Amino acid sequence: APNELRAASMLDPHELTHSTRVFSCQMTDLLYTEKDLVTSLKEYIRQEENRLEQVKEWADKLDSLTNTATQDPEGFLGHPVNAFKLVKRLNSEWGDLESLVLKDTTNGFISNLTMQRQFFPTEEDQTGAAKALLRLQDTYQLSANTISNGDLPGVVHKSRMTVADCFELGKIAYSEADYYHTELWMAQALTQLDEGEESTIEKVTVMDYLNYAIYQQGELERALELTKRMLKLDPNHQRANGNLKYFEFQLEKQRKAEAEKKEQEDKKREKKVLDKRDAQRKRSKDPLPERKKYEMLCRGEGVKMTPRRQSRLFCRYFDNNHNPWLLLAPVKQEDEWDRPRIVRYHDIISDSEIKTVKELAKPRLRRATISNPITGVLETAPYRISKSAWLYEYEHSTIEKINQRIEDVTGLEMDTAEELQVANYGVGGQYEPHFDFGRKDEPDAFKELGTGNRIATWLFYMSDVSAGGATVFPDVGAAVWPKKGTAVFWYNLFASGEGDYSTRHAACPVLVGNKWVSNKWIHERGQEFRRPCAIPLFFFFLKLLKSFI
Repeated sequence: APNELRAASMLDPHELTHSTRVFSCQMTDLLYTEKDLVTSLKEYIRQEENRLEQVKEWADKLDSLTNTATQDPEGFLGHPVNAFKLVKRLNSEWGDLESLVLKDTTNGFISNLTMQRQFFPTEEDQTGAAKALLRLQDTYQLSANTISNGDLPGVVHKSRMTVADCFELGKIAYSEADYYHTELWMAQALTQLDEGEESTIEKVTVMDYLNYAIYQQGELERALELTKRMLKLDPNHQRANGNLKYFEFQLEKQRKAEAEKKEQEDKKREKKVLDKRDAQRKRSKDPLPERKKYEMLCRGEGVKMTPRRQSRLFCRYFDNNHNPWLLLAPVKQEDEWDRPRIVRYHDIISDSEIKTVKELAKPRLRRATISNPITGVLETAPYRISKSAWLYEYEHSTIEKINQRIEDVTGLEMDTAEELQVANYGVGGQYEPHFDFGRKDEPDAFKELGTGNRIATWLFYMSDVSAGGATVFPDVGAAVWPKKGTAVFWYNLFASGEGDYSTRHAACPVLVGNKWVSNKWIHERGQEFRRPCAIPLFFFFLKLLKSFI
């Protein structure tokens, strides 16, 4: 419950009393006792029938839902609301059903449910799914009503959120002290209640959270109006009555302070307008923060490719300087971006190869890791939300063929490259802006590998994505959209070995769908003659001179 304004109030102590009814030994009394027992038994039967009817309704609803979902599991779970509700059901609602069924003597279902519970999502998983929805809401600028109605682009399995779903999302935001999202989702829950949706969640409870979120954001007048509405529904609501006096006092205090300053403000108004204009002009010249640029690119906004630069991008058949394996079957190469140069290869991996890679990876998928810039050790991070697995070429001939194909197309040595990493981005899955290469302040980034820095990145797209999931480069305003069977390639280092900081990139959250990618990080060692260093002549002779000293 919200603290401060929602602090639990002390109840007046009262003494519990009970009366004991004394029965005589007379048979008539026993008869009436039996009658009472029969009445109690009938009430028990009525409650049991009601309970079983609830269980039956739940089973029928879930039977219909799972039949639909299992016909296209990936498509169904590609809708973020479906994924959230699945996690919520397994973490919360099945537990409520268990409590309901536990009243019965039917132990078979309970034993099975208890055994399966070890595989259920945890509270942490449910919180993670909720945060994913909030992340999508912010990145793609979606209203709570749009998400609640399931009106997302490219959806097949439309799903509407209930009042309880919206309330749960608001509570999770509240627990994180995220009052902005608390307000959005409590307001949505209240709207659905006002529209007549039936729910076990009471309006006053929703309004209590909403009121506190509004107050925390400094909107006293709105908080006061909502408090008055609460008291119309529940005149005896102790916290609302206390809040009413508090808000009225604070607003009166605020009005007095404003009245005292009004005369001075009128005198300064003209100067303030000028100051605001100057500040606005200054802000308009300031560069957008990276987060904003990243989110804009994810929405398809802010791409900085000019028509003139676009006219210099081409498509071609590419054989990598007459590589023997590509002479008869050159690959389709398309320029995606000029600076840094990003190229896409079409039809570079077949559906059967994708299927094999997925089958090999699925049993091993674990939370994806990043390389710690200080220690070089791989670890999980909150800004990379996906599951990944590493595949070795000795495990399957398909992996060996894929590695050889990357070598043929790029002309780079694969023996020193990292293994093929397969990643799956589900609901809200993302990888925030990052560099693939180690910077100068990270000398030990890849020390354990002993193969130098990451010279280049090769990225396969192994699925189409209905909405979202682009690979974006915020510094240069580039966006590359997933297309199944294609791959993109770029160099992380200049020929001199210096890092190309324009390659900072990110994987946008998946809005609708399921994103599968696999990537190959190619390292410096072994590329000495395949991509010679372009060191200026002066520095070459300087290094040579130092070697003789």
